[in-house]
Amino acid sequence: MSSLLSTSSSISRKKYDVFLSFRGEDTRKNFTDHLYDALNRSGIVTFRDDPKLETGEEIAPELFNAIQQSWCSVIVFSETYAFSGWCLEELAEIVKQKNDKGHKVFPIFYLVDPSDLRKQKEKVEEAFAKHEERYKEDKDKTQKWRNALTEVANIKGWHLNNRHESEFIRDVVKKISAKLCQTYPVVHDELVGISLHLEELHSKINIGEDDVRIIGICGMGSIGKTTLARVAYTQMLPHFQGKCFLADIREVSNKHGLVSLQKQLLSQIFPDECFNFFNVHEGNAIISHRLSGKKVLVVLDDVDNIQHLKCLVGRRDWFNLGSRIILTTRDEHLLRSYRIDDVYKPTTLNPNDALRLFNLKAFDSDTTPKYDFIELSKQIVHYADVLPLALEVLGSFFCGRDIIQWRSAIERLKQDSNKEILDTLRISFDGLDEREKNIFLDIACFFNGEEKDLVMKVLDGCGFFPDIGVDVLIKKSLIKVSNDNQYLRMHALLQEMGRKIVEEKCVDEPGKRCRLWKEMDVHHVLTKNTVNHSTKITYNFFFINI
Repeated sequence: MSSLLSTSSSISRKKYDVFLSFRGEDTRKNFTDHLYDALNRSGIVTFRDDPKLETGEEIAPELFNAIQQSWCSVIVFSETYAFSGWCLEELAEIVKQKNDKGHKVFPIFYLVDPSDLRKQKEKVEEAFAKHEERYKEDKDKTQKWRNALTEVANIKGWHLNNRHESEFIRDVVKKISAKLCQTYPVVHDELVGISLHLEELHSKINIGEDDVRIIGICGMGSIGKTTLARVAYTQMLPHFQGKCFLADIREVSNKHGLVSLQKQLLSQIFPDECFNFFNVHEGNAIISHRLSGKKVLVVLDDVDNIQHLKCLVGRRDWFNLGSRIILTTRDEHLLRSYRIDDVYKPTTLNPNDALRLFNLKAFDSDTTPKYDFIELSKQIVHYADVLPLALEVLGSFFCGRDIIQWRSAIERLKQDSNKEILDTLRISFDGLDEREKNIFLDIACFFNGEEKDLVMKVLDGCGFFPDIGVDVLIKKSLIKVSNDNQYLRMHALLQEMGRKIVEEKCVDEPGKRCRLWKEMDVHHVLTKNTVNHSTKITYNFFFINI
C-alpha cells in the first residue's frame, strides 16, 4: 500500500560516494588502506588518490574533479597532515564545496588532538611556519589553508583514541553507510512525512554491520508499510550484490502458490538464469545453496503466513554475511514467532503532513489554494483520521470538483464510506477466526475507547476467550491498548469498517443484524418488535444480549 510520503527533492547521484583525504606517508599503507578496503566492501564507491598524482607543487586537476564529484569527504587528520601543502590545498577545495554545494565533510582524528588543529598549535604551528616561509609572496594561500583547517577541525568527527583500529573502522563505515542511504535519489516529490521513518528504519537495518539481519515493518493496513520498504530498498541497492522485491506476497501466494514466489526470488537475484523446479522443497534447497555466497537485499511485502517465511527466507544460514531481509506485514505475532531481529512500527501522519498529502492529491499543491476549501479539507482529513491511503484516495476523488460537489460528497461520506478504503482495511478482518471476528465487531460497535478491564469481562462472559483473542487483534494491528494499559482503542476507519460489516447483514431491517448501537435502530427494533434473539444491543453503555 502506498502512502507515507516527502517533499524533499531527490539528490542526483554523484560519481563517488566518498573522497578520501589523507597524508600518504602517514597512513597510506595502514589505517587509510584498511578504511578504503572496508568502504569498498560495503558497496561505498570511494576515491583514493594514486600516489603517482602526488608529483610537483600543485594539486592535480583530477583530485579537484574527484572532490566535486563526491557526495562527501572523509579527512584523515594524522600527525604530519598539516605539513603537506597538497593536503591543505585539497582541504581548502573540500571546504569550498561544503560551503558552496552542500558537500558533506567527516573528519577522522587519527592519533591527533583536534584542539591542536583548531588552535594551530604544536606541530601544526610548526607546519604553518614552514608554509609561510615557502609562500611568503602568497599570504592569501596560507591564510586560506588556515581557515579551512580551523573550519573542519570544528566539525564533530570520529576519534580513534585507544580503540582497536578494526573496530573503529567498522563504526566509521556503518555511520557513513547510514548517512548515504538517506541521500540516494528515490524519494518522489509527493512523498510526505517519510524522512523520519526512513531514518529510524535505517538505524534498525544497520547495513554497516557484517551480519545477516531480518527486520519487520508492521502496522495496520494502508499505513504505508510497502512505500516505506520500497523507498528504503531502492536507497540501499548500491550496497548489495543481489536484490529482490517480492510484492503482494499474500495475494500472489493465494493465486499462484509458493513455488512461483521462490522462482521470482531467484530470477530477480540471478536475472540471466532460468530455474525449473516443481515443489517448495527443491526451491528451498536451491535458494539456500545459491544465496549463501552472495550479499543480498530481499524485501517480502505483505507476508501473512509462516510458510511464506519458511519457503522464502528459511534460516539465517541461507544468506551470506551482510545480507538484509525486510518483511512487511499486519501481523506482529508472525514476526515475533519467527524470531526476527527487530520490528519497526510506522505511525500515522501528523495533522500538518496529513493535510499536505491530501492537498497534493486534491489540488496538486501542498497548500490549499482557495479559502472556501480550507475547512472542507480539514473535515476530510479528520474523517480519514490521518491514514495515508484514505487521504490519497479521497484527495484523488475530490480533485477537480467544485465546492458544491465537495459539500455533497462530504455529507455522503458521513452516511456511506469509500469502498476502496474499507475493502483494503477488511483484508485483516477476513483472516481472523470466528471468535476473534466477534471480539473485533463488539469493540467496533460498542467498546472503542472503553476501559480494557470492563471490556475483557464482558467478552469473557460471551465465551470469546478475550485474553488470547484481544492479543491476536493487537498483534494484527487491528486494535491498540493505551499507553497506560487501561483503554482499548481502534482507528476510526477500522471501527467504521466493522460497523459496515454488521449493517451489511441486513441493510433494511436493523432487527435482523447481530449488533445494534444507534439509538434510532434500537428504538425501531424495540417498538416494532423486530428484534432477532441473537442481537446484541448497547444503549447508554449498557450491553444487552437478547
